[in-house]
Amino acid sequence: MASERLELKAYAKVNLALEVIGRRDDGYHNVATVLQTVDLADTVVIEEADELSVECDGAGLSGKGNLAWKAAEALAERAGIVPRARIRIDKRIPVASGLGGGSADAAATLVGLNRLWGLELSEAELEEVAAGLGSDVPFLLTGGTALGTGRGDEIVRLPRLSAAELLLAVPGDSIDAKTPTMYQALRAEDFSDGSRTRGIASDLGQRALTSGGCCNAFERAAREIFPGLADVWDKVAGVTRHPPRLSGAGPAMFVMPSSESEHIRVSESLQGSGAAAYLVRAISPSGRNEA
Repeated sequence: MASERLELKAYAKVNLALEVIGRRDDGYHNVATVLQTVDLADTVVIEEADELSVECDGAGLSGKGNLAWKAAEALAERAGIVPRARIRIDKRIPVASGLGGGSADAAATLVGLNRLWGLELSEAELEEVAAGLGSDVPFLLTGGTALGTGRGDEIVRLPRLSAAELLLAVPGDSIDAKTPTMYQALRAEDFSDGSRTRGIASDLGQRALTSGGCCNAFERAAREIFPGLADVWDKVAGVTRHPPRLSGAGPAMFVMPSSESEHIRVSESLQGSGAAAYLVRAISPSGRNEA
């Protein structure tokens, strides 16, 4: 009898808005963010096996350091079983870019192993496991459009985004220890109360949102810290109708709405910079968001 094989898509996310409100007693930060999944995706293949393994075609991403491995161990611990599965990840989402690739792979792993191992955990139970893996993982279990508060892991579903196409521009260089470095680089003027993000969330479905109306607390620091980001930003801004905005803690940026012609212009402007451009579509993979 052939072993069971599951193939899942792990969709990237974009932070349409991201405000940092303040530091918490547990060392994390309270944020307010509007999250949106797009159709740029990794593929996660999960099969039955005698032991746990994680293989990834991204350099240095195989083995125990991959968040998918941690997801498998956390789920097995919750279920009181030994983790046994072969997990293979084919990467398309740029690594450490602010697009949630690692978190998406972990979320897909939780969903797939819940099925493979016959655990039948509810969505709420999976979200509890996901919250221990990272702030984006609970949202990425189902994706769509959502408001994230707390550490970003307290999720409220929102109406589907009306602007269908987004342009992503991803600089070729990142930095070590990106997330803590970016939080440490924030200044007093970079913090806010979350009201702008909540306003964007309230307006979704009522008026068209453009990247010019979006916000991100890390933009000033990102332009100063990431190698070449300011140059890529200026190249993109010079040929797009709407200004770019940072996603997550960077270095990826997005323009919304966009088009194939704009994608061509941005791709041409970025030649030789090491940056890549992607034209993607906002999606709601679970189909749970309101129309």
